[in-house]
Amino acid sequence: MSAFAALADPVRRDILALLRQGEQPAGALVAALALKQPSVSKHLKTLREAGLVRARVDGPRRLYSLDPAPLAELDAWLAPYRRFWAEKLDALGDHLNRSD
Repeated sequence: MSAFAALADPVRRDILALLRQGEQPAGALVAALALKQPSVSKHLKTLREAGLVRARVDGPRRLYSLDPAPLAELDAWLAPYRRFWAEKLDALGDHLNRSD
């Protein structure tokens, strides 16, 4: 699954938001999301397969963390679109300022 497809789901985006705070066990994610453990595990698997999340074994539990590399790739892909919209919004602002 691509990073774009993985990010299409709001629960997976919520998981990434939680992992921005740092490494967390699956149980903490389950509690924060108020979802059942199998559902969170399924989303974590999808995020791992997309390369957005890493898992590390710590004794009997798994700890999950954000992998920023794919997000940097997404950011690079979005850069031309940000420039496109910035230019359009600047032109709109210029037009509105001339209309005053």
